[in-house]
Formats: sequence, C-alpha cells, structure tokens
Amino acid sequence: MMNGRPDIGYLYWRWKPYECDLPPFDEVRFLASMRNKVWGLIGDSILRNQVQSLICLLSKADEPVEVYHDKEFKNRRWHFQSYNFTVSLIWAPFLIKSEVSENENGESTSEIQLHLDVLEPTWMSQYEGFDYVVIAGGQWFLKTAVYWENDKVIGCHYCQDKNLTEIGFEHLYRRALQEVLRFISSTHHKPVVLFRTWAPDHFENGEWFSGGTCNRVLPYRKGEYSGKYMDNVMRGIELEEFNKAIAAVNSSGDVVNLKLLDTYSLSSMRPDGHAGPYRMFHPFAQGNEDASSVQKDCLHWCVPGPIDAWNDLIMKLVLN
Repeated sequence: MMNGRPDIGYLYWRWKPYECDLPPFDEVRFLASMRNKVWGLIGDSILRNQVQSLICLLSKADEPVEVYHDKEFKNRRWHFQSYNFTVSLIWAPFLIKSEVSENENGESTSEIQLHLDVLEPTWMSQYEGFDYVVIAGGQWFLKTAVYWENDKVIGCHYCQDKNLTEIGFEHLYRRALQEVLRFISSTHHKPVVLFRTWAPDHFENGEWFSGGTCNRVLPYRKGEYSGKYMDNVMRGIELEEFNKAIAAVNSSGDVVNLKLLDTYSLSSMRPDGHAGPYRMFHPFAQGNEDASSVQKDCLHWCVPGPIDAWNDLIMKLVLN
C-alpha cells in the first residue's frame, strides 16, 4: 500500500475451509503454550515470508527482540522475553548442501552446485536445539544446477553449454526430500516437524524474468484454477515422499512427530495476494521511465493474506 497499490480488497478476504473449525491465530495462547521453546523455520524466501507473518502476529502480545542476524539478513533469530520463546529463520533454499553464486536479483555468475547426498549444514548444526521445526522446499529447485553425489559430478539440470547428463529437477526435488525425511525419521532428536507443501506462484503471460504479471484483484472461485503443471508435479512428489516416510515410520514402530502442513490449495486461490509491481515504490508514477520494465513479484505474499492462514493452520496442528 505504501508503494502505491490502489486496491485494498485483498485485505479483507479470510480463509474458511469446509467442515473445519479454524479460529483466528491467538497470539497469547500460542506464546503461553510455547514458553521456553525454540522454533526453527528452514527454507527459502517463502519461509522468510511466513516468519514475517508469524513475528507480526506474535508482536501483538509481546515485543520480539532480534538477537542475531547474518550479514545478508538471511539467517535471523528473535526472542520473546516474556515467554522465553525463540524463533529462528534458517536460509536453506535447497535443504541439501549447495554452493550458490547469485546476487539479490537472482542473477548467477556460475551454475549452482548441489550435493544430493549431503544435507545443508546450516540447519543440521542447529537441529538438536529445536523443539518445533517448519521445513519446506521451493522454487529454487527449478534453477540451473550441477549435481554431485559421493563427491563426484553425476549430471546437471539445464546446463546447455556443458557436456553433462541432463537430470531433471524432479529427480533433484525427490532426492532432497528423501534425504530430509530420512534424517528426520532416523535421528535421535525428535522435535515436532511440520513439512510445508509447495507454494504456487501466480505469474501470467510470462515468468518473473520474462515480464510475467499478476494483476488480479479477486481470489479464484472454487474450481476456477487447477494450478500450473509445475505445481502439480512438485506437490505430487511432496505427497508421495511424505506418505512413504510416514508408512516407513509406522512399519518400524519408531516415534516421529511429523505432520503435513498442506497450504497449497488455500494459496493457489489467492492470485490477488502478491505485491506484483508494487514491490518497489510507486512503479507507475509520472516520470518513472522504467515503469514498463518493473519486475513483478507474483510469488511472495502480501501480509495479511494467505500467509497468515498458514500460521492459523500451524496453531491448529500444534495446539489441538
């Protein structure tokens, strides 16, 4: 709104699922239940978006104090002193070990290097300190990357100028999830783990790098939108691997508190919930010569919006 978005209808829609009592987030009840606990949210900028919503909701009951951030503010930690409650945001866009050479606009100087058989040390080193974990994959899995296994290059995704075997991003995502879920199931430390499903974008007439837009100001009606091909593929992989992990745990008799935070459907219905061109200050103001080339943000969410409903679901999953 401060950047000039003219419509305000997106502020007033609320998610109300059928046959399910989903009350609004209760910040006092949540904090009281999480006294002396530590949460870790592990993923990419969509997880950051969710943490922003969570911190905003909780700040109505107690002031969050940022006690740590790295140089780029990708890894951060907040403490709610009255409840001795800590929230950590951990940057791990692939969940597995990665070497990335990108600037803040997503422009690469070299291919991403991904180690399919090694989990990201940034979150692995902190895992035993968490009582609750929210973990998710995301859009980074679609990027050009070189794949490693057992310290050897085994292939690549979309490396057109390299003589490497093409391995699709579907294989990468499946392998990453298998490694993550195997670790969660086998490690001796057993926090409550919420695996959050794929977050759809709503780019139309192109992608983020090719002039894609998201100009809709109303949610989709039920049945109006069936999702993009990529959404259905990636979410299908998630559901398959999650169900396999649960079945393996059940058959072994192990105790693992692993829950599915399935936010896809509610997110897919809100094309109006993104910043669009208003990620920058008044992009269409008179005298702005670059207005036609403004990059649109049709992936991250405005707050309040669908992202708040994710935290409503978290509260129901954790406290009920």
